[in-house]
Amino acid sequence: MTTAMSPTPSATSRHTSGRQRTTAALVTGAGGEMGHGLIQTLAAEGGRAIVALDIRELSSEIRSSCDAAFAGDICDEGLLSRLLAQYEISEIYHLAALLSTRGEFVPETAHQVNVVGTLNMLKLAAEEARTHGRTVRFFFPSSIAAYGMATLAQKRAAGRVAENQCLEPITMYGCSKLAGEHLGRYYERHYRLLAKDRMEKPIDFRSIRFPGIISADTVPSGGTSDYGPEMIHAAAQGRPYGCFVRADSRIPFMTMPEAVTAIVGVMRAEKSVLQRQVYNISSFAPSAQDFASLVLREFPGAIVTWEVDEKRQAIIDSWPEDIDDAAARADWGWKPQHDLASAFSGYLLPRIRARYE
Repeated sequence: MTTAMSPTPSATSRHTSGRQRTTAALVTGAGGEMGHGLIQTLAAEGGRAIVALDIRELSSEIRSSCDAAFAGDICDEGLLSRLLAQYEISEIYHLAALLSTRGEFVPETAHQVNVVGTLNMLKLAAEEARTHGRTVRFFFPSSIAAYGMATLAQKRAAGRVAENQCLEPITMYGCSKLAGEHLGRYYERHYRLLAKDRMEKPIDFRSIRFPGIISADTVPSGGTSDYGPEMIHAAAQGRPYGCFVRADSRIPFMTMPEAVTAIVGVMRAEKSVLQRQVYNISSFAPSAQDFASLVLREFPGAIVTWEVDEKRQAIIDSWPEDIDDAAARADWGWKPQHDLASAFSGYLLPRIRARYE
């Protein structure tokens, strides 16, 4: 996902000049792994132009699947205006964000990127809807960071947490994700509430509260939920690993391919079946020890120790042990593709071994 620095905006496009605006899906944060996977899936579906936006120049692989690729800042309203001069946006997948660990070092920047940036995209969507008289469908990836448990005892007593429970996040990332959810509801249901010329429901806002997402294709970068993948990468390289959370730490997880599948699933669902705008989803909820046991089984010589970072531990302790995703299963057919064992043996392990062998 992207951050909000300010390079000179640029664009590459397969369009010829003078052509009438083309209807397109816009993907922000397109350079991240989620953006990459989503763009590949949307391109395979066909039927729409795809416009990608990221803070950095995008790879040729991503650009080849897109109608246009813009490099620039989601907080740059001038860039967004230039984008709209070329394309009529019918769907937005707003993946751009400053993630949880970095956000705690620069909370004001995290607010600017995650909240103001989201506000910019919602405004863009609403303006497109008013101009063309058609609702714009908008996807916003939220997070279990939106939850906040006051104590470890409360976390353990809560069990599987539903969408409307325990919403007192302790990180700026969590606060910004919860704010994004509320902004989305506002823009769909109440935008310009007192205006005489207001449009009813200019935005069709859909959001998923993702658990920890683990990937076999990228090296962990110190994220709050990266301890599981970090163990595997260290063991595959023959390095000891000091885990920064307790062995009994437990939060929900899923794999990156499952996350991309879920985005497409909720966005393709008929509006009439959706009973809410924000949905929990999860695949499995292991402890850190569960990860370690699998690593030690596959790499008998591996060394895993417990070197707890109390500040990062406090964040993990504030997130639920598991989340209730019954609404997603019932409304739009969410179903996990993996449990911990299959995610480890069928997805993570083969690709990570191949990386180092």
